[in-house]
Amino acid sequence: MSSLDQPRSRRGADAAALGAAPGLITAEARLDAAALEIARDSSDLALHRLRELITSERFGHDGRLPPERNLADELGVSRRAVRQALGTLEAEGRIIRQQGRGTFVAEARPSASELVRELSKLTNPVDTLEARLAIEPMQARLAALRATPGDIDKLFEAAEASRVAADPPSYEKADAAFHRRVAAATRNPLMIAIFEAVMETAADGSWRHGRETAHCINNQAVYAAAHRRIAAAISARNATLAEDAMRAHLTAIQQRLIEYAFPRAEMND
Repeated sequence: MSSLDQPRSRRGADAAALGAAPGLITAEARLDAAALEIARDSSDLALHRLRELITSERFGHDGRLPPERNLADELGVSRRAVRQALGTLEAEGRIIRQQGRGTFVAEARPSASELVRELSKLTNPVDTLEARLAIEPMQARLAALRATPGDIDKLFEAAEASRVAADPPSYEKADAAFHRRVAAATRNPLMIAIFEAVMETAADGSWRHGRETAHCINNQAVYAAAHRRIAAAISARNATLAEDAMRAHLTAIQQRLIEYAFPRAEMND
């Protein structure tokens, strides 16, 4: 068997060891690299053009894409390049492949940031507290079961920061930090992400007056004391007490927000 009949990897090793035909091996490596680069460029081109076609709504009312061979002819690339591009688009959620039916453009879905912006237009602080009541008591329970000593130290630090905050903006910052510390201690990425989406919705600037009214200096001491009780329950690994303390804290805030949003009419004498 000649050296050229041997597997390429073996030939490369022999060339390195014996110095045999170094020019031939280098030329082969260059050809392989060039072919790989052409294939990569072809796939990138197919992906770029398919994205343009999807954006232009070129595929009709049902959003069905032509077969791969038709796309390859139209785009001037190989079917393999089209197949790779379609795989990328499927992973991105831009297309859906249905066995026996074909490939379809997926319905446009808003990004997480777009969703938060839209939700902030439709909700108010009372809505947000209802959502937080559904999420945060369970977070406090999980935190009591999973928090590390470092988590607990940071919870007490955040609780103290909410107590000594000098003004409403400072309190809001410390308050948010405390509740984020509780969420982080759950070690549940999905729950943390949902909590962050709720907090971002609540951060909309148009709510500021209502939030500052609820967090005015008269209530700060009460809320900070509640933070301390929650941190203590988590530190004691008392999951039930932590859950109950968080629920009581958020219920008190909700009640004050409701009283602010819907003040009771004064009774006539």
